[in-house]
Amino acid sequence: MTAVNAAPGAGVPTVSVVMPVYNVARYVTAAIESVLAQTHADFELLLVDDGGNDGSVAICRGFADPRIRILSQANRGLAGARNTGISAARGRYIALLDADDLWLPRKLELHVRHLEQNPAVGVSYCPTEFIDDDGRSLNYFQAPLLERIDAATVFLRNPIGNGSAPVIRREVFEQIAFVDGRGDRPWTQYFDQDFRQSEDIECWLRIALTTRWLFAGIPEPLTRYRLNAGGLSAQVERQLASWERVVAKTAGYAPDFIDRWAALARAYQLRYLARRSIRSRHGALALSLLTRAVRSSPRVLSDGWSRSVGTAAAALALCLLPSRAYDKLERSLMDWAGRRQCPAREAGGATAT
Repeated sequence: MTAVNAAPGAGVPTVSVVMPVYNVARYVTAAIESVLAQTHADFELLLVDDGGNDGSVAICRGFADPRIRILSQANRGLAGARNTGISAARGRYIALLDADDLWLPRKLELHVRHLEQNPAVGVSYCPTEFIDDDGRSLNYFQAPLLERIDAATVFLRNPIGNGSAPVIRREVFEQIAFVDGRGDRPWTQYFDQDFRQSEDIECWLRIALTTRWLFAGIPEPLTRYRLNAGGLSAQVERQLASWERVVAKTAGYAPDFIDRWAALARAYQLRYLARRSIRSRHGALALSLLTRAVRSSPRVLSDGWSRSVGTAAAALALCLLPSRAYDKLERSLMDWAGRRQCPAREAGGATAT
């Protein structure tokens, strides 16, 4: 097949899908196919070549679909690649998809319907199904709060969860845009390119604190998020340091908000990182992080107490049990949790692929 870089035409698509591409040769075909399989077909797919060297872009050029455009740039990171795509987007709505994640076929259809029926909602998102590195379902879901979202909820719980979940009105990005005049040319930024981690929560928090747009979710789990123990999410201290930079930046324009919520938000973040450490089989680290969470704010024990207790129990089991016994216990618990969540999966028309 021959690559097609479609030039902007007279027809303006409803949705612009922005997908950064950087050394994702193993995953990018499935990600693109999940976009092309959407039941809502009125979209453009902007593949932003962020200067990788593993042949990912050659794979992208193998798709002959006029809705695809490939934009190339020197490496600027995930935030910079998203900014390039958003700046070039023509759609009324902008959907983000990381190239190692997947969408289910009704993703765009249901988010577009949600946004068109709720004109005050600027950020529409959904629950997420977790998959392993080979794309197999882990039978485990993120089931976030879907309504009555304020800035504190965004800061404490990040209901969006990941960058492949939201579909966002163009006007939202226009309202939070800023220009970075450093370097040889000014860059219009929506996501802050100074962040190589935590760029998502920094952006969501800025939207929540500086605009009147509402956040709201739909119940169907339409995003499949790939857990990779060797990725950035496993680098706990780096991720925590990046999160602290978000706190420092936000304190510059919303100091009272940070004074009120930072300790509890930090406790939530540390508990989240403890759970990530458990996924990476670092039980002692998970216990240490959970201890730091309680020190930051003991309230974390009562807010979502079952999650705190479950995290502590899993970390202890990981430290005390042989690997095989722990793996068996974990599979049993995840299967149990997955069975409890099956109605939500069926409501979304989701099928594992």
